Order: sequence, then structure tokens, then C-alpha cells
Amino acid sequence: MEQPTSRQTDLLKIVIEDYINSAKPVGSVEMVKKHGLKVSAATVRNEMVKLIEKGLVAKTHSSSGRVPTPLGLRLYLDSLMEEEVMPVLTEVAVKQRLWADRFETEKLLGKLALTLSENTGYLSFVSTGDEYVLHSGAVNVLNHPEFFDIEVTRAVLNLLDHEDILGGILNKATADREIHILMGEELGNPNLLPVCLVFTEVADSKKPLRFGVIGPRRMVYKKVLPLFKFLRSLIVEIGKSSK
Repeated sequence: MEQPTSRQTDLLKIVIEDYINSAKPVGSVEMVKKHGLKVSAATVRNEMVKLIEKGLVAKTHSSSGRVPTPLGLRLYLDSLMEEEVMPVLTEVAVKQRLWADRFETEKLLGKLALTLSENTGYLSFVSTGDEYVLHSGAVNVLNHPEFFDIEVTRAVLNLLDHEDILGGILNKATADREIHILMGEELGNPNLLPVCLVFTEVADSKKPLRFGVIGPRRMVYKKVLPLFKFLRSLIVEIGKSSK
């Protein structure tokens, strides 16, 4: 793929972040007005055509606006996104909540699942890799229009009832990264195309612990990823302190 120009990547970032916030296709006129762009709507439309040709955005059938593709989201995640700083008060509250149960594994994992769902607004899961899956925040999926499609919601909830299916999806993450992001076709089910799964794994001498969230592909990654990094570090610290 020919690399997008600097202006195209700037416009792509706007499309992605506006789409994440609104769940609606983003139009050229709207972009110019909302962001005070120094180019015309016609110029933006021309650049959108080039981004479509590069496979980074797509034009919807029901609107003249554009939405990011998985390829566009990958580019955003790899080089365009600016992570938000996790508030110190949130870090303190989360650590106090989990640290209190560091010697009681079941309570700790339950609080981990609850913390994930409450701080992201998505459906969370915690898996110890032995058919033991905790989850929290199933009701959260109803806050996102992607899940108004009953088949999408059914496919997501089915993952929570079948550790083997969920585990099979998690095992697809091959990149050497601490935090894995799987979306769309990578989830192996056409009903999961609008869905994203973010997870991490912490291994110790006993068994691996995997925890993550499931939400729309337009997840607020700039907030979710810092939370995952903090929680991963905290779980490692708890593991060392409880030995």
C-alpha cells in the first residue's frame, strides 16, 4: 500500500476519533466546520477518495460520510493515537480496590473484572485458562449501537459461555506485544465484524491469567490502553507480593 501523505493521516485521525465519539459516519463538510480545517470540503472529499483507495476508510451505503476500516484503525493505533494519561486518583482507587484482596484469588479476579467493566464501559472477562471465566458489564454492550443487532450481541455473549471458543480467539494473537487487539475478521465470526477484543496475559508459575474487554471496533483506545498497562503492572506486582 502506498503510504498516506501527512495531510491524509491528519484527516484519517479526525475521521477515526470523530467516529469513535459519535458512532456515525463522518462527512467532509462536518470535518471542516468542526475542526476549523484550512482546506475546503471539496479538498477533504478528494483526500477521502484516496484514503478509500488505500483501504483506510470506507464509504457507507446510507450516508455520504466515511468510517475507518480495520486497516485504518491499525494505522491509528500504531502511529497516530495519543494515549491519555490515567488520572492519579483513578490509579490510587484501583490499586486500593485490588490490593485489599491480593491473598484471595477469587475475590481479586472478581474485582479485576468489575474494575475493567466500570472503567471502560465495555464487557470485561477474566480467564485463568482452565475453563474458569469471570465476566462483568454485560449490560454495557447495550450502550453501543453496534450491539443493537441481536446477532452481534448473541455472538459476543456466546463467547462467555464457551471458554474453548474464547480461548481459540485469544490464541490468534501472535504479535509480541503485552496488550493484544483483535478486531473484525480476526475474530473468526461474521457476526463479530463490528467488534473488538482487547486483552493481556500475565503468566506466573501456576497458570496464565488473561483479562480483557469486548466492545465495539470504535473503542476509545486512548483511554483503554493506559488502563490495561496499569492493571497489568499492578497484577504482576500483586503476584510478587503474594508469594
